[in-house]
Amino acid sequence: MKTFDPEAATAAYLATLSPDAHARATAYTQGGHWLILWTAVVGVAVYWLILRSGLLVRLRDRLEGRGLGPLPTSIAVLALALTAETVLNLPWAAWSDWAREKAYGLTSQAFVGWLGEYLVYALIWVVTSTLLAAGVYALIRRSPRLWWAWSGALVSLVFILSMLVWPVFIDPLFNRYEPAPPGPVRDAVVALAEANGVPSDRIFIYDGSRQSNRYTANVSGLLGSARIAMSDVMFQKDADIAEVRAVVGHEMGHYVLGHVWWRAGFLSVMAVLALLLVDRLFPLAARWLGASGVRGLSDPAGYPVLGAMIVVLGLVGNPVAASFTRWAEVESDRFSLERAQEPDGLARALVKTIEYRAATPGRLEEILFYTHPSVGSRVRMAMDWKAAQQAEPMPVTLVRPGDLGR
Repeated sequence: MKTFDPEAATAAYLATLSPDAHARATAYTQGGHWLILWTAVVGVAVYWLILRSGLLVRLRDRLEGRGLGPLPTSIAVLALALTAETVLNLPWAAWSDWAREKAYGLTSQAFVGWLGEYLVYALIWVVTSTLLAAGVYALIRRSPRLWWAWSGALVSLVFILSMLVWPVFIDPLFNRYEPAPPGPVRDAVVALAEANGVPSDRIFIYDGSRQSNRYTANVSGLLGSARIAMSDVMFQKDADIAEVRAVVGHEMGHYVLGHVWWRAGFLSVMAVLALLLVDRLFPLAARWLGASGVRGLSDPAGYPVLGAMIVVLGLVGNPVAASFTRWAEVESDRFSLERAQEPDGLARALVKTIEYRAATPGRLEEILFYTHPSVGSRVRMAMDWKAAQQAEPMPVTLVRPGDLGR
């Protein structure tokens, strides 16, 4: 009997894509690395423009002159700042989030559709961020020495609340979510869910092809709102039952292992550290940005200084955040392999993601930029698991359109 070779099996899976396809994926991925830097540069430039315009200082002075209190003044100034930020960011977002995706064939969405969704997101962003930022400024006024610690706790609370309400109130604004319809797909998914203590009514299919042609699934929500969602793109690319089981098994890993709670804790720590640095470095940043008329950290007219600092700190902290996310992805891959036991299904699914994530980056590149382990390393992990189990290749059962209720 021939010994199974994980290295050769990994190479064979990666070779199912042509050299041109790999080169295109590498170009897209490495361009995305530069996008992280240029997005930060654009963000700082936007904040600088808002600051130099003097709009926030003039609005603050006018409202205070009318006897308006600090909280309503903060809300009004912050609402103006965030609205201006959203408008000024629109050209960059249109290129980076739509035109570039269109150029690489990763979206079929018309620009009008993208713009409509951008404006809806913008409205939600402006309202929620204004309230959150107003809360932070209230804490700065109330506790000038420890505001950064209290604000970190506030950010964590807002994150948890957003996870609770997002699947119920926000996601349905952009996509249609439906329970997996009767058929082989549902039977396989329900059986896997029941075997791992995941409520089977928490598994949905959504029309993700409206926005993106990416082969993807996700887990979202918290407690009663938690759910696992598979994009319909998965079933437009000849998915098979083994792939579906492997992908859903991966998302179940996030659910069962409580990665949402881990993420909330991680974000809390990162927020506290970032806000502590803002507290210490704000005067220096204000001088560099030429914050004329800003009275100090507690002044909402200085929001662009705080925002620019958060952008820079986020850029510096990106490798740490990416490493945390990669850890969670590895854990979920392991969960899928152990519970779904579909190493070949997982490998086939992963290969389909290469179009937007280069398969074999350098180690340093992966550490600095990748929010998921490289496809090559993930496929190798699946093949190593298969070798350890001495598993035979699983039969491929193609999903027919009728199996999905389409």
